[in-house]
Amino acid sequence: MKVILLQDVKSLGKKGEIVNVSEGYARNMLLPKKLGVEANNKNLNDLKLQNQHADKVAQENLEAAQAMAKKIEDWLVETKIKTGEGGRTFGSVSSKEICAAVKSQYNETIDKKKVHLEEPIRAQGTYEVKVKLHPQVTAVMRVHVSGE
Repeated sequence: MKVILLQDVKSLGKKGEIVNVSEGYARNMLLPKKLGVEANNKNLNDLKLQNQHADKVAQENLEAAQAMAKKIEDWLVETKIKTGEGGRTFGSVSSKEICAAVKSQYNETIDKKKVHLEEPIRAQGTYEVKVKLHPQVTAVMRVHVSGE
């Protein structure tokens, strides 16, 4: 009997897959526990429509991330770090502070988890910081750190 899985089932398959199982397993386990539905024409058509919708949403997210990446590439984000005598710096600039600077300067919100710093910025200067907006889209943002 062919069954469309509604949830991931260990050792059987993932959600949305069509699997072939024994009729008893389907009638006694998968169908009553709402882990799957019988693969008839209506359910197959519904699955096809859900997959098309998911593909469309994924494409829209990718396009939005690419548009945001083009914006980010043009930015020069200004941040400040505390300095003492002789230009010695205290502390560091973190991804949270960079996101706050982006919010105040460009009125855009970037999640601090998407900003990837190899190590915290501890000196003045201009740095290139990677921003991972989507699994397929990574932008490079320039950050200028000055003393205060």
